[in-house]
Amino acid sequence: MAPYSGLAIEAAGLIKSFGAMRAVDGVDLAVSQGCVYGVLGPNGAGKTTTIRMLATLLRPDAGSAQVLGHDVVREADAVRGVISLTGQLASVDEELTGRENLILFARLLGLNRTKARARAAELLEAFDLTAAATRLVKNYSGGMRRRLDIAASIIVTPQLMFLDEPTTGLDPRSRNQVWDIVRTLVAEGTTVLLCTQYLDEADQLADRIAVIDHGTVIAEGTTGQLKASIGLGTLHVRLLDPQQRPDAERLLTRRLGAVELEPDLATLSVACTNAERAAETIAELARSSIGVANFSLGQPSLDEVFLALTGHPADKGTVNFGSGDEEHAA
Repeated sequence: MAPYSGLAIEAAGLIKSFGAMRAVDGVDLAVSQGCVYGVLGPNGAGKTTTIRMLATLLRPDAGSAQVLGHDVVREADAVRGVISLTGQLASVDEELTGRENLILFARLLGLNRTKARARAAELLEAFDLTAAATRLVKNYSGGMRRRLDIAASIIVTPQLMFLDEPTTGLDPRSRNQVWDIVRTLVAEGTTVLLCTQYLDEADQLADRIAVIDHGTVIAEGTTGQLKASIGLGTLHVRLLDPQQRPDAERLLTRRLGAVELEPDLATLSVACTNAERAAETIAELARSSIGVANFSLGQPSLDEVFLALTGHPADKGTVNFGSGDEEHAA
């Protein structure tokens, strides 16, 4: 067995096939402890199969992986003892109340009756569910169910938590609440492996990101490193007079290339990688008597990074973590 490197996850050459189709084709990962590590990729890329192997739900065909120093094949029970996994579908029982669900999970995890009730009360308070504690879960909103599901996953605080699409279908307020929960968990020492379809979620939460496509990691790094790697920037210009936008569009197109017209009738944007050239363009707008209210030159969005790396925009469809495999999606 290889010596423990101190990483939360260390995978080398992971391979998994389903029949003739190779879903994961040599994935390498190195995830430090105490961080949020994002995993991005289109449907069918191999994300979920990779996570299922790391969580001991699938046996790799080849390659190796250690989770907190435990081999996922030879020491599967030890791995399960230090992780939790929250998929897209809530694991809680809709016919029980929120409190009953948490007490049930606590008892299954070995807490006695008194400690189970105390831990349930603590989590209901922490996740802002105390007022709904005696209501049946089937009457909870989507955001409340998701918070309860995550609460059930940390009755015994895991060292490593797998989160698969944790905010799919949630409204912005509920999504922000889940983000706050993730940040709190990491601040308390838990490592989080986050698989998400929302690129802004990865941008907000992830310390590092692996982009997986066609079963392999095609890029890895911080969001800043990934954005810098594709060499794109965007010049955003807002005009004083929206009626001058056609003139501004012609000038920007001539100097920088294709212009994107924003919904705001006074705003335009165009790809630009050079700050000096952007400044010269703004100066030319002024010389042409085209009034500029404000402008900014920023890094590309994570969506633009995803498009550049995979050749298509991020897929907003969801995948099913619990049954079947994302790799069978069209």
